[in-house]
Order: sequence, then C-alpha cells, then structure tokens
Amino acid sequence: QVHLGESGGGLVQPGGSLRLSCVASGNMFSISAMGWYREAPDLQRELVATITSGGTTNYADSVKGRFTISGDETKNTVYLQMNSLKPEDTAVYYCKAVVVKTIGGSQYNYWGQGTQVTVSS
Repeated sequence: QVHLGESGGGLVQPGGSLRLSCVASGNMFSISAMGWYREAPDLQRELVATITSGGTTNYADSVKGRFTISGDETKNTVYLQMNSLKPEDTAVYYCKAVVVKTIGGSQYNYWGQGTQVTVSS
C-alpha cells in the first residue's frame, strides 16, 4: 500500500503565503509524477500543479506566477509554495502520486486525505 501524508495548510490573509508538503511512503518501485489538486465547496476537484520525475511542471492558469511546485526525489516529497494567496484559492488541497509498484509494472494513482487552505481576512 502507498500512503500520502500532507501538511502545511491553514488560515492565511489575502496576499499571504503558505507552503504545502506531501510525502509518499509504502510499497513502490518509483514515482512517475506528483501533483496538487484542490476542491472548493460545490465545485469539482481541479488541477493546481503537477511535476514529473523528470522535472516537467504544469500549472493551472489561475495559479501561474503565484504558485511553485517542486519535488525532492530522494525524499519522495512534493512541495507547493503558494504566494499572493486570494480568497478564491480557499479549498481542500489534495496530493496525488502516480506510482509504479514493480519494475515494468502499471501505474497507479494514489491520493492524500487533503489539507484545508483558507484565505480570509
């Protein structure tokens, strides 16, 4: 089994910053990609940012220039630095990992439990 542990959420004022972390652990051969998604009340879960094992990143248009995703392969960890936060960034943020469990095996998606980010004055 693979477990994703998220941390770093909280309450912040508009214009403030937060840093989310997600650590993957468990039975896996490699991680192909990791990313962050968010789900606001009454809205569907949406992509925020992703990073591949090769370092290629992808961002939602709404966060470009404000959020930065980075990873540490040695620690199976992905980070999301969020700057210039806006009230519309308020959501539960979920970490996702695309995991290969055996050499030459299939990829599997795993999700974390989510961490609340609230941007409010």
